[in-house]
Amino acid sequence: MRILLVEDDAEVARFVKKGLQEAGHTVEHAGNGRDGLFLAASEQFDMLVLDRMLPGGVDGVRIVETLRGQGNRTPVLFLSALGAVDERVKGLKAGGDDYLVKPFAFAELLARVEALSRRPTVDAPATKLRVADLELDLLSRTVTRSGRKIDVQPREFRLLEHLMRHAGQVVTRTMLLEKVWDYHFDPQTNVIDVHVSRLRQKLDKGFDKPLIHTVRNAGYMIRAEP
Repeated sequence: MRILLVEDDAEVARFVKKGLQEAGHTVEHAGNGRDGLFLAASEQFDMLVLDRMLPGGVDGVRIVETLRGQGNRTPVLFLSALGAVDERVKGLKAGGDDYLVKPFAFAELLARVEALSRRPTVDAPATKLRVADLELDLLSRTVTRSGRKIDVQPREFRLLEHLMRHAGQVVTRTMLLEKVWDYHFDPQTNVIDVHVSRLRQKLDKGFDKPLIHTVRNAGYMIRAEP
């Protein structure tokens, strides 16, 4: 399997990565929550092994909640020193599939990973992205909010898709230029600002809670919170 390990403790990460690789798995490692969320949302993995408490402003629970909100059903095993019952319940309710308390024996971790891999996967590939009451249908190429259809142009659809695939994360102008406009240089225009402004008018006008937010000196973010 291709496994994403998100763990900030370098010694634990080396220990787990080495053991999983020796068991025949391919392991990618992220040392903080922000990088872990970006990798999990943008690349394909067979399983995620996540620490609960992570630096980078995004903890393990937030990673799972964001992925599940995007329709990502990749199995998740939490690793955490937070072993109280209510903490384990919190992790599982957020969308985790299993929870292993630190310190742990690697043999048990590997057994849990293998058990999760044997669970039948009946979910079809995600064809819809959702953030709060906003839904983007990748097959019909339609956008709705609270059930109301919103007409968007092809470029606006690509822009919205990229924002929704990275919900809760700051998406920089450089990222949008590369992924939405296929530019690998800065054309020194306000084309992104114009398109985001149009999209914001279409998505947020008439609704109590705005979804598209400008992050000063950084870029844009789509999220449910104000």
